[in-house]
Amino acid sequence: MNTIRSVCVYCGSSPGHDDVYIEAAHILGRSLARNGLRLVYGAGTKGIMGAVADGALRAGGKVMGIIPGFLINREASGSALDRLDELVITKNMHERKHRMFEESDAFVALPGGIGTVEEVIEILTWAQLGHHRKPVVFGNVRGFWNPMIALMDHMAAEGFIHTANRVKPLVVDNPEAIVAAILTAGAAADAPTEGEASVIEKL
Repeated sequence: MNTIRSVCVYCGSSPGHDDVYIEAAHILGRSLARNGLRLVYGAGTKGIMGAVADGALRAGGKVMGIIPGFLINREASGSALDRLDELVITKNMHERKHRMFEESDAFVALPGGIGTVEEVIEILTWAQLGHHRKPVVFGNVRGFWNPMIALMDHMAAEGFIHTANRVKPLVVDNPEAIVAAILTAGAAADAPTEGEASVIEKL
């Protein structure tokens, strides 16, 4: 069994064009806190990043922010960073991503941009290579990740994903159900995976 204590959330430092994205981030942050799970995230204080941290902190949760020094002035403000339980400043993006991986027992991708896509795809790549079996969730708010899911299904159908049992992110449409999905996946992490035909498990 994989014990889930800390959850890494990848998401945008912008709010997006629909308030539903910010609300989903607040819901996820609160849910993590209420389940006694620490939030690990990119330390941004703006956009969806800021919202997920705010949700966790307002609910009494623990929050670790990890950010490269060069991004602090662009994505965060000093006074807001003071609220975090722990702040890690890295030299570069590579070090940041590695530290986020080490500190986390599961990963959630909420809506975001190219950086968010790059982060979650790297985690899935490491899973495909057998580097970890930590749960990975697409928080599919308003179907945001549907194009990515379709692309991954297409890759598998065309023979470019050969270890579908390892590349099996959970797709959760309701932000209130994300934590439950993570905890269930963590408990089942050591179960046999033979016979799994689909790359994507939809909840």
